[in-house]
Amino acid sequence: MPRPSVAELRPVVHPAGVKDRRSGEHWAGRLYMREISLRCDRYLVNTRITPNQLTYLMTVCGVLAAPALLVPGIAGAVLGVVAVQLYLLLDCVDGEIARWKKQYSLGGVYLDRVGAYLTDAAVLVGLGLRAADLWGGGRVDWLWAFLGTLAALGAILIKAETDLVGVARHQGGLPPVKEAASEPRSSGMAFARRAAGALKFHRLILGIEATLLILVLAIADQVRGDLFFTRLGTAVLAGIALVQTLLHLVSILASSRLK
Repeated sequence: MPRPSVAELRPVVHPAGVKDRRSGEHWAGRLYMREISLRCDRYLVNTRITPNQLTYLMTVCGVLAAPALLVPGIAGAVLGVVAVQLYLLLDCVDGEIARWKKQYSLGGVYLDRVGAYLTDAAVLVGLGLRAADLWGGGRVDWLWAFLGTLAALGAILIKAETDLVGVARHQGGLPPVKEAASEPRSSGMAFARRAAGALKFHRLILGIEATLLILVLAIADQVRGDLFFTRLGTAVLAGIALVQTLLHLVSILASSRLK
């Protein structure tokens, strides 16, 4: 069977609106990864590989970010970025292959969410262990490992808070929530939500952004000669995760998503 061209693939695997989803498409996907994944699709659509198999591989790549970050110095930070970029690539490819082959399943959606949970958590736990200086030869400071794990827990809880809206509505016999319902009913809360959305500080605890930040911190540490910036970043991300977990919960309760 001849390999389809990019022009043949694009309208099928990138239907109208797929890059414009407010909560379903990452900026890196819109910026560059969808174009890379489109070219990878050409070599996969005629194989026997399934979308779910790609999702399993995606999750493995994301989780490998944690041990990658334990490699000392800039090399470990680079490996962490590579692992999460491969995760992002496969996150694009699995859905695109599913559209081309028309192999849709609720199991695939579920596995995709599990992969996102595990990847974000793995990156932040890896950061905490990196800050603890696990392989430095001296005393391991487990406080930083605890803060990284705390950040990971917050990242998971934020995703769970969003997903549980759908669970609550389903159990209450309500249809899926519409985007407009996410706007808080209080004008003050609405303003605070828009301000937080404009600053986008909450994105720093997501796997893709976190690995890029870790790379910057690793370069700064290399110049300084210690782990000061990695440890500072770990503490900041733990704080962001805790604050965002609370604010996100309040935002949901103050909106119409559960009405």
